[in-house]
Amino acid sequence: MIPAEKMARLVDRFEAIEAEMSSDLSPEGYVKLSKEYSELTPVVAAIRRMNAATAEIADLEEILADSDADEEMRDMARDEQKALRDDEVEKERELSILLLPKDAADEKSAILEVRAGTGGDEAGLFAGDLFRMYSRYADLNGWKVEIMSASDADQGGYKEIIASITGAGVFRRLKFESGVHRVQRVPETESGGRIHTSAATVAVLPEAEEVDVNIDDKDLRVDIFRASGPGGQSVNTTDSAVRITHLPTGIVVSQQDEKSQHKNRAKAMIVLRSRVYELERSRLDAVRAEDRKGQVGSGDRSERIRTYNFPQGRVTDHRINLTLYKLDRVIAGDALEDLISPLIAEDQASRLADLDGM
Repeated sequence: MIPAEKMARLVDRFEAIEAEMSSDLSPEGYVKLSKEYSELTPVVAAIRRMNAATAEIADLEEILADSDADEEMRDMARDEQKALRDDEVEKERELSILLLPKDAADEKSAILEVRAGTGGDEAGLFAGDLFRMYSRYADLNGWKVEIMSASDADQGGYKEIIASITGAGVFRRLKFESGVHRVQRVPETESGGRIHTSAATVAVLPEAEEVDVNIDDKDLRVDIFRASGPGGQSVNTTDSAVRITHLPTGIVVSQQDEKSQHKNRAKAMIVLRSRVYELERSRLDAVRAEDRKGQVGSGDRSERIRTYNFPQGRVTDHRINLTLYKLDRVIAGDALEDLISPLIAEDQASRLADLDGM
């Protein structure tokens, strides 16, 4: 049960911000308050819906307590009260979810990294399928996808592809995609019809800004070299490719897709900053989650999270034991939401259970 005092404090704060925002504020002050206002808006709306339901239940209690009310009226009041109590429970659950501690990175854009794993040419083709799946899902959500670097596989697909996905709440919806994705299908080159198993690794990192992580220039080693294509073929006649090593963590990022050294360095720094930020987030999450049992996923890239079985047309998420028989629509990106929403719901339920157990 959410304490009434807590709900009252949140409503009071919301109304105080409303009044303050209509006064003469500096641009900086307005921006700061509007952020808090937008965060509190859905919370206060949920509180008001809950309070309205509670008030209605109280009115019905008066009817039931009135000895002069006829029996038909009392029966109607009982039925309506039961429906309202059920609705009140659901409204309280919605409010509890809104009040869960927020992941500071949830509203950020994301860096998506897809790498072919075991399985030879099939793994590269599967990595390409996964990238197209996420690209389509991004399009459906109105997000922008920009490829930052790509290494093509010999028979199609990718050995590795890194892209920036820009938009509101990208990381919140994609963060549970990190891990090993396994595919079972008959390769086009397989004459015997045998099913092959291959894998690709996905990493989703919140795109960090300079204010999120402080990277000192003295902690960086920057190497400049000449970009080259597959098989050593030169794709650039100048030394424009950049490799940046973050000495404290050992994280290395290379970028050579742009002809400009400056642009390559800027792109490499975006990826590096995000990897350093995620490393620190993972360390803190591990400390916080030490006693948690049912978390949806750790984001560990070595964790097998999902299997795509083409012969049976099914996709299974192993973390929540969910199987869908619409693999064609999932891999096309059109039904990926049918996996993402249950993962988010499971995480919310797990965190609510943690709070109830405290």
